[in-house]
Amino acid sequence: MTVQHVHEDLSRWTHDHVFDHGNHAAERKTRIVMGITALMMVVEIVAGWWFNSMALLADGWHMSSHALAIGLSAFAYAAARKYARDPRFAFGTWKIEILAGYSSAILLMGITAMMVAGSVERLFSPQTIHYQEAITVAVIGLVVNVVCALILGHDHDHGHDHHHDHHHDHGHHHDLNLRSAYVHVIADAATSVLAIVALIGGMLYGWQWLDPVMGIVGAVLVGVWAKNLLRDSAKVLLDREMDHPVVEEIREAVETGDGKTRMTDLHVWRVGKETYSCALSVVTADASLTSDDLRSRIGIHEEVAHMTIEIVRRP
Repeated sequence: MTVQHVHEDLSRWTHDHVFDHGNHAAERKTRIVMGITALMMVVEIVAGWWFNSMALLADGWHMSSHALAIGLSAFAYAAARKYARDPRFAFGTWKIEILAGYSSAILLMGITAMMVAGSVERLFSPQTIHYQEAITVAVIGLVVNVVCALILGHDHDHGHDHHHDHHHDHGHHHDLNLRSAYVHVIADAATSVLAIVALIGGMLYGWQWLDPVMGIVGAVLVGVWAKNLLRDSAKVLLDREMDHPVVEEIREAVETGDGKTRMTDLHVWRVGKETYSCALSVVTADASLTSDDLRSRIGIHEEVAHMTIEIVRRP
């Protein structure tokens, strides 16, 4: 057999390592939202400098952190797509998106800390507030964030559709990279709402303390969202998936009721939003059992896209 024929024969047994095909709609929408956010940031910073308004400047620089985070999400989609077939990525490039989500969550934690520090400082050292100007800035920021949330919202709720024919329902896994961009937008919108409430209260009733108090409330809210995003993205990055229902389903598919075939080792990790890879070892007294048999059994669970199987025979 010639070398060429060997390659042709082996090609039948090779398979694609692209386990996640990305979310093209989300990539496009994150770029749009990044552009809107960056434009609003520039307008507020320039206006703040021109009109000598610290409120405008502060909100503009605050928005810059969200523009950076949303830009990171857009970059992650592009990088994952660009290197999707790069052989250096053993299990695909999907985790580039998760890494972006994790980094974005850390950035949110930093924003939370700055919000708390600024609010506590103002609580003990009240400053003169230009209420009408500040309310105008907060309302404009809220409108911009609502528009951005509507742009991202559909994909955030439904993500990249993937259907299973078998009867097990594992629930839907959201796109964590898109979720990170969405959380930044919603966090900014929530802080704008709290700011508007605080500013109106201060303007009408003289409650200056309400502004920093609402700042602390907003920081706590953002911190909770950041913690959840950090937890979910870290779980994927650390391959902490052995508590997922698919693990028990693989075990049930492999092991036989008569005790002839037992699993001795199993590793399961996620390689896509709803796609898993597994490596397993079995000890069997069934002389006819092959890896193809086990692949067929496990294959009823469509989310298991890649399997490495070791079979040890025993008398």
